[in-house]
Amino acid sequence: MEELIELNRPEEEINMLSPLTWAYIGDCVYELYIRTNLVNTTNSKPHKLHIETIKYVKAKSQAELLAKIQDKLTEEEKDIVRRGRNAENHHLPKNSNVQEYMHATAFEALIGYLYLTKKFGRIKEILEENKGA
Repeated sequence: MEELIELNRPEEEINMLSPLTWAYIGDCVYELYIRTNLVNTTNSKPHKLHIETIKYVKAKSQAELLAKIQDKLTEEEKDIVRRGRNAENHHLPKNSNVQEYMHATAFEALIGYLYLTKKFGRIKEILEENKGA
């Protein structure tokens, strides 16, 4: 992936981005991870792949995953999560409650931040540890 997409912002700039920007990219990274994992581990047709993907990327599932990893995060990662959770988001969730949505945004912010700062190994640790979660 690194060869395909150039990430060239310095970490100082990434730190200044809105947590909602981190969540924006984190949403994509996490969904790509889930889709790729499903393609690699099943022989399902696209519609079935989509249905299975939704089970993992919906706000409730992401909030639950964040709760499972919370104790294993570094202090820096906990700060990223806190900033993501507290970000003022004017979007009203359709299929979850506000609390779940805030925690899902925090999870996506963490994944996005780690991606933008090229901490791919850490993303893999977090996601591989929770496969099927």
